[in-house]
Amino acid sequence: MKIAMMARNPNLYSHKRMKEAAEARGHEFEIVNTLRCYMNIASRRPEIYYNGEKLTGFDAVIPRIGASITYYGLAVLRQFEMMDVFPLNESVAIGRSRDKLRSMQLLAREGIGLPVTTFAHDPKQTEEVLKTAGGAPVVIKLLEGTQGIGVVLADTERSAKSVIEAFRGANVNILVQEFIKEAGGEDIRVFVIGGKVVAAMRRKGAEGEFRSNLHRGGSSAKVKISPEERSTALRAAKTMGLNVCGVDLLRSNHGPVVMEVNSSPGIEGIEKATGIDIATKIIDFLEKAAVAGKTKTKGRG
Repeated sequence: MKIAMMARNPNLYSHKRMKEAAEARGHEFEIVNTLRCYMNIASRRPEIYYNGEKLTGFDAVIPRIGASITYYGLAVLRQFEMMDVFPLNESVAIGRSRDKLRSMQLLAREGIGLPVTTFAHDPKQTEEVLKTAGGAPVVIKLLEGTQGIGVVLADTERSAKSVIEAFRGANVNILVQEFIKEAGGEDIRVFVIGGKVVAAMRRKGAEGEFRSNLHRGGSSAKVKISPEERSTALRAAKTMGLNVCGVDLLRSNHGPVVMEVNSSPGIEGIEKATGIDIATKIIDFLEKAAVAGKTKTKGRG
């Protein structure tokens, strides 16, 4: 196969590993900088150009779209889909997962475990929002945040009110969630490929840090997950429509709750924690899925 990867940094561990895995199996693999692609929106002749040359002949595309360029990245991915190039994850599914509020609403509709989450527009509703979330401490999240950026733990009602009112005063959209104290600063990243759980790791935040992101100094280790945690991760991936994703779970007193479904999960932490060759499993999925059928959306939606 001829595979394109949409990525701005070809030197990231995840990107190099997938390139190595693909080439080891005899595939042609090209990394294209998403922001340097431009599109010809022509009737019945969709085209993508990169560094002045037309991109042609690709069988599959792996979108690694940074959160800060989601809008443009999804536009490029839709163009690939309209050219009948099979996407590892479809544009509609990525867009769905990147919208924190929408993803929470969809997961809630399917009865998947979530922390109590509130969303409001009027700063005057702060007290009602806090009451609905169960009172302080609460976690306050920017809708557009990633890798733990834009996530604040408010220990008291007073501090929660200050943070909420400051964000709303700046016209920034936020979610307010209950704080799962019993998780102890740990979460579980479950890696799903093609409707199957292929690996799981426990992540623990650095000392004094409630966020468990590895980018923020957290540590990771292989973990055995329960049947309920496995089922929750698979249902979350299916609800988002993602072929490949990382589902982040917390262990709460009322069962596993989903914090986020990541459509472009890094593979360095989970490969090193578990010893599982995630990169090759992703390429293996592409080999089978790209042959089995093209994208369902063809760029629509």
